[in-house]
Amino acid sequence: MKTYEGKLIGKGKRVAIIVARFNQLISKHLVEGAIDCLTRHMVDEDAIEIYKVPGVLEIPQILKLVLDKGEVDGMICLGAVIRGDTPHFEFIAATVFRSIQSIAINYKIPVTTGIITADSEDQALSRAGLKAGNKGYDAALYLLEMMGLVENI
Repeated sequence: MKTYEGKLIGKGKRVAIIVARFNQLISKHLVEGAIDCLTRHMVDEDAIEIYKVPGVLEIPQILKLVLDKGEVDGMICLGAVIRGDTPHFEFIAATVFRSIQSIAINYKIPVTTGIITADSEDQALSRAGLKAGNKGYDAALYLLEMMGLVENI
């Protein structure tokens, strides 16, 4: 039996990060976590591009434009959607994840997400690395693995 698996090596890789500015306090920590992970795994800081968009709903458009250029080896989408008093939260989250997935499956370039969905700002901050774990770091780690796996297929 042959098993394919990605190695967590970023040397020579070019990575784009798309980050939503809305809920910027949270997004800032997600970006810091992603960059920390990438550089720890030998991605050169000069090989990381950051695209800032107003909110998570704008991520899919920039994702497609950057993927169409074909100048990166992988992409990370970061942001936070926090539940409010209206069903807006569910609509936004579902639309963004569905759009990212429908774009990503059409490319050989791996795309991962570190978009937090949370019931409160405190919960989102916790998941952005202020208490335990950082979903930006996790998304970067998953991207490294996927880039290695895609290379081997």
